[in-house]
Amino acid sequence: MKRHFFTSLARFKIIAALLIVLGSTSCDYTSKDHLTPIFNGENLDGWHTLGGEATYKVENGEIIGTTVANTPNTFLATDSNYSDFILELDFKTDSVSNSGVQIRSNSLPWYRDGMVHGYQVEIDPSKRSWSGGLYDEKRRKWLNPLADNPAAQKAYKPNDWNHFRIEAIGDTLKTWINEVPAAYVIDDMTAEGFIALQVHSIGKNGKPDVEIKWRNIEFITENVAQYSMASPLTPIITKNQLTYQERKDGWELLWDGETTKGWRGAKLETFPEEGWEIKDGVLSVLASGGGESTAGGDIVTEKMYDNFEMKVDFKITEGANSGIKYYVDTELNKGEGSSIGLEFQILDDERHPDAKLGSHVGSRTVGSLYDLIQADTGKHIHPIGEWNTAHIVSKNNQVEHWLNGVKILEYERGGEEFLTLVSESKYKDWPNFGLLEKGNLLLQDHGDLVSFRNIKIKTEN
Repeated sequence: MKRHFFTSLARFKIIAALLIVLGSTSCDYTSKDHLTPIFNGENLDGWHTLGGEATYKVENGEIIGTTVANTPNTFLATDSNYSDFILELDFKTDSVSNSGVQIRSNSLPWYRDGMVHGYQVEIDPSKRSWSGGLYDEKRRKWLNPLADNPAAQKAYKPNDWNHFRIEAIGDTLKTWINEVPAAYVIDDMTAEGFIALQVHSIGKNGKPDVEIKWRNIEFITENVAQYSMASPLTPIITKNQLTYQERKDGWELLWDGETTKGWRGAKLETFPEEGWEIKDGVLSVLASGGGESTAGGDIVTEKMYDNFEMKVDFKITEGANSGIKYYVDTELNKGEGSSIGLEFQILDDERHPDAKLGSHVGSRTVGSLYDLIQADTGKHIHPIGEWNTAHIVSKNNQVEHWLNGVKILEYERGGEEFLTLVSESKYKDWPNFGLLEKGNLLLQDHGDLVSFRNIKIKTEN
């Protein structure tokens, strides 16, 4: 019989690898030695209140939040921000008062007047019992409800103390309720933020003076991977996929994240053979010297749209120029340059000279209706190399541009002001500009490296 022998070094490598795997997937749930308190059990030092006017106090080593009528959601947030961590805590509420634990959340002045937004681990005492599900507060809503996880739904104990384990490591978010796996999401929208405890708004008719309690709030922020627990759940991946809420609301994918299906060159019958790249779920127009539509050329949807909402994540490089066009008529310009349509401008405002040009000053800056209407000067764009989200809404000729969740301009397509602006712009000689009943959607090749993903659309039936 032929025998195979491993060298001592080979055996050592195998044993070491097994130990790493076992150590990262079979953590002792009952051990708390690696955790440190984030709440001192005596007062609210290190925490502050955001949002509404619900109250928080400390009694018997517990944080107690109390509902107040006629006030928005109220949050007790940590003074510090955190990126990767494992958080464990106990909570208790009554049979009706919704609540939650915010993680990697923010209250930024540019985002809807400082409104708290970010990931929330749901506390849901209703019959639905989605406690431990992952909700995106004031952004995308439900990412991972527990509709298909009856074990987690049954794990919640009404009117009693419950336990959360929450892992936020890199782009991976995992939760457990009373040791039962609840949510598992892979999403990279937010890498850092505060932790917060929520007292949900009860409106005018809710029950005031209801108490929600938290205790034993502990976490670890260093070497967290070695304490991570494996989850048997199949992860919900948000990249180039529809979220639970988007499917419910009627959104569709405009790009599948892998192929050129549904797209073609604006002046071609097929997708360009060069100038564009699909890699790791990202669609990129490649750099070619900054010329307009001189390499692969613009790409457009094969379908045409009238009333719609469109969302696109985009990422620019230094000095880059591109755009997202809508109501495009690909027959209008068969010569040099880009196809003609209304444009959500994509630009590096700090470095590209176009930011200072246009028929009106500022009308070629990022998010603007190109050469016609300047976007709100208070807009926020993430730094070079980070993803931003463009959102275009067009319903019955009322059009809005949104950037990173904030509306930055609106106008009436075909209205008197719109027609005046067109007559003063570079588009004045193009017949019927911006007035098509329906048209293609376009991603622009302007010779600079710009990337796209999560391209989605919602249409009116």
